[in-house]
Amino acid sequence: MFGYVRPNPDTLPEEAKTRYEAVYCGLCQTMGKRYGGFSRLFLNYDFALLAMLLASPDEQGETGCPKCPRHPIEGKTACETGPWLERAAGESVILTYWKLWDTVADSGFFAGLSARFARLLLRRGYQKARRAYPDFDRQVSALLKELDDLEKENCSQLDQVADCFARLLRAAAPAIGKQERDRPLEQLLYHLGRWIYLIDAVDDLEEDRQSGRYSPVLARFPQWSEEDKTYLRQLLDQSLNLMGAAFQLLERNVWSPTVENIVYSGLPGVETLVFSGQWREHQKRHRRNDL
Repeated sequence: MFGYVRPNPDTLPEEAKTRYEAVYCGLCQTMGKRYGGFSRLFLNYDFALLAMLLASPDEQGETGCPKCPRHPIEGKTACETGPWLERAAGESVILTYWKLWDTVADSGFFAGLSARFARLLLRRGYQKARRAYPDFDRQVSALLKELDDLEKENCSQLDQVADCFARLLRAAAPAIGKQERDRPLEQLLYHLGRWIYLIDAVDDLEEDRQSGRYSPVLARFPQWSEEDKTYLRQLLDQSLNLMGAAFQLLERNVWSPTVENIVYSGLPGVETLVFSGQWREHQKRHRRNDL
């Protein structure tokens, strides 16, 4: 999907790193068991964060050592499944399916063949996830349609287009009736979604310019000057600051040190790499099994 949401390994304590890897592997295991092995190919860091945020304060993250395709002999330490991992896995499949649908709609026949094929292979898993989380599925479908309409209009209002994806990610954590949990978690996910949408637009800017695809950044800043970059970074940093404030209001669980690292160090680091043009090279050096 996106993959921008990850901790900074240089500042992450070893215990927190081990716990994070267990969540990541547990999410992979849950996706495979519930939605088929193909769904694992779309595992991403973003929903590992969601899983940690959804875990209750008393969740201890019990682990096992299941076999997996990457570690067929010795297995890999992974969190045992629970409602928090199951929801993150199901919502990840739903969002992936609709993003593939969006890719097909935006591409020509030949350019969209791979997305069509992937969507076909994911369809059975998606249908199961949709039955489990119908409200999230409806909201993703509606909000991506709203976003698609704005993109077709070549909307130049950054807040308006980013708001669609922000509301989508906010919907991933439905209210449970505890105001002290619901409000800050909604705010954190809303501003995370806003940040992801805008940082992805910056990352794709040159490709969008060359292909002629819609870019919210170029629609707003046709010249894309240094002054424009400074302004957009201020918008992104505003979302990071509001995420940090929301995080401080949440009850802590065993993954709070990792979440804290992501919010205060990981995301700002990714933002710097994207704006400096080094992000894609960084990705090549750090594959799925690395932090």
